[in-house]
Amino acid sequence: QVQLVESGGGLVQSGGSLRLSCAASGLTFGMYHMSWHRQAPGKERELVAAITSRGDTTNYADSVKGRFTISRDNAKNTMYLQMNSLKPEDTAAYYCKAVHSSIFSLNFWGQGTQVTVSS
Repeated sequence: QVQLVESGGGLVQSGGSLRLSCAASGLTFGMYHMSWHRQAPGKERELVAAITSRGDTTNYADSVKGRFTISRDNAKNTMYLQMNSLKPEDTAAYYCKAVHSSIFSLNFWGQGTQVTVSS
């Protein structure tokens, strides 16, 4: 079955960095657009960053532009989110999502990893 497993979350001080990973299995990773989303308590889940199946195009939420970098390694079936200059408002559960590049209704979510930024 398809599995998306996030890792790399944790507690970090404001201004610090973290690198999240999303390891995929059970799917043809290179056929999927990938994205990171986050959800803070009491708030709706929001898109943080996205990357196309071949990794040639990326997109970021305005709130993270210039601080976060999304990337992927199709040979390792893994997506990454490098988060720098973290702020307390970045505190949330971070989820990865896979969407088939041709069949948009075919999509999967990971279980999430918690990122907490202290001030």
